[in-house]
Amino acid sequence: MQLARTIKLLRESVTALKSDGGTLALVPTMGALHEGHLALVARAKEEADHVAASIFVNPAQFGEGEDFDAYPRTEERDRELLEAAGCDLLWAPSPSEVYPDGYATTVSVTGVSEGLCGGARPGHFDGVATVVAKLFNQVAPDVALFGEKDYQQLAVIRRMVRDLDFDIRIVGVPTVREADGLALSSRNRYLSEEERAAAVALPDAMGEAAEAIAGGADVGATLIDAKAKLFEAGFSTVDYIELRDAETLEPMAMLEGPARMLAAARIGTTRLIDNIAVLPR
Repeated sequence: MQLARTIKLLRESVTALKSDGGTLALVPTMGALHEGHLALVARAKEEADHVAASIFVNPAQFGEGEDFDAYPRTEERDRELLEAAGCDLLWAPSPSEVYPDGYATTVSVTGVSEGLCGGARPGHFDGVATVVAKLFNQVAPDVALFGEKDYQQLAVIRRMVRDLDFDIRIVGVPTVREADGLALSSRNRYLSEEERAAAVALPDAMGEAAEAIAGGADVGATLIDAKAKLFEAGFSTVDYIELRDAETLEPMAMLEGPARMLAAARIGTTRLIDNIAVLPR
């Protein structure tokens, strides 16, 4: 696996990879890799001839008081995992390589970025859209893969690709979960043993609510009940638990088509997000 830390070396490596006429997939990450990331790499190998991954903890998507400095950085282990998974190229730039002195451009996607994590974390999706646009221009992939766990992020990226005419196919990969249903996340390692045991209430409450709504239960009352269950389980705050249109992310007061239930809640010092599909019966 090749390692590039400068745009010059990255572009030379990409040119060499593509010299056989093959296609290139990109798996963008912030490192601290787990099985969810490796599932993206495995899918990428099915979607393209060559696979590049990026590791970059993007300061632009962290707000004041968020965990940028504490975010886990495990590059040596991550490199070993990516190489073992069959990744061909790792793009691991420094912040100054991505945002050089005088950097002054931001990509902002309205609509799908509003509310949910966009409301709870102002400016977050501007940082996401900006760095992903830069990654696309730097790596020039034919296809890029993102996990459905960050469903609003996936919607933002799809909208950006359509609006800015990127010639890149976006593939969403289903959330990888632990045996008890908790979505894999780099932030799970922040949880104490007690918090980890209680955290499963998030997918459990969402699953029960989704089942009830699909069966015709009132959406508003069901979501209120799900929120109460999270507090009962030990979550300290619930940023949101909402039903949204699966494509536009418009709020849904009634289940009238394919939907997504999305939630974000904090237990201890850790903010967890999750989402599941909700389909009318």
